[in-house]
Amino acid sequence: MREVYSWHYVLPVKNDSFRKEFVFHSLSIEGEAFMALARVMLADDHTMLVEAFRKLLESQCEVVGTASDGRSLLETAPRLKPDVIIVDIAMPLMNGLEAGLRLKELMPATKLIFLTMNEDSDLAMEAMRCGASGYLLKSSAASELMQAIQMALKGKSYITPQIARGMQKAFINDPRPKPRTKTLTPRQREVVQLLAEGKSMKEVASVLNVTPRTVAFHKYRVMEELSLKTTAELIQFAIKSRILVP
Repeated sequence: MREVYSWHYVLPVKNDSFRKEFVFHSLSIEGEAFMALARVMLADDHTMLVEAFRKLLESQCEVVGTASDGRSLLETAPRLKPDVIIVDIAMPLMNGLEAGLRLKELMPATKLIFLTMNEDSDLAMEAMRCGASGYLLKSSAASELMQAIQMALKGKSYITPQIARGMQKAFINDPRPKPRTKTLTPRQREVVQLLAEGKSMKEVASVLNVTPRTVAFHKYRVMEELSLKTTAELIQFAIKSRILVP
């Protein structure tokens, strides 16, 4: 019978005048032990930022792949089987929160670390509810990303201190749970985000591989259920409910 055991630790390595920390998994398969770098996937629609993070991590982790939107992330990650996924919240086609929520259903052991430029503590709390192990501001990610990965692999959570303080303050000021907006189906959320991004019904239909009539059905069903009169009100709803993250 084949058994796999894994755990995480940090191995300090001296290199000339500075010290690096490498993240390893130690695996034992049928009595044979070997070392493997943690597998990390990057998801962000800003190519320059992805390349910067790749260079930052590639000497300490194995960067197994990248994705530039939520839909491609959802399609690619199950095949690549990363240990950790670094996810931009404000991605096109499907936002990072929605993609992350679906990935946790498909890959519950994979750790999610969200990146954002948004300092909204409510958005951070929503990310943690989606199963996040980390939540970082992009402005501080260069100095905090490895620490967040290490803590995630230990089964712990890391939140940028600035955001953590905001979450604590918001809870102290009003500890009551915020009322949730009306729940939409996954398909309705997809349609709403794509329309809010400015795509036509025909373009949305092409992305989702459905007919324009199906898109129209979902759009007007949502508007009817939410008592929305115009597309502008639908876009406002998408932003307010974080289906479209600015």
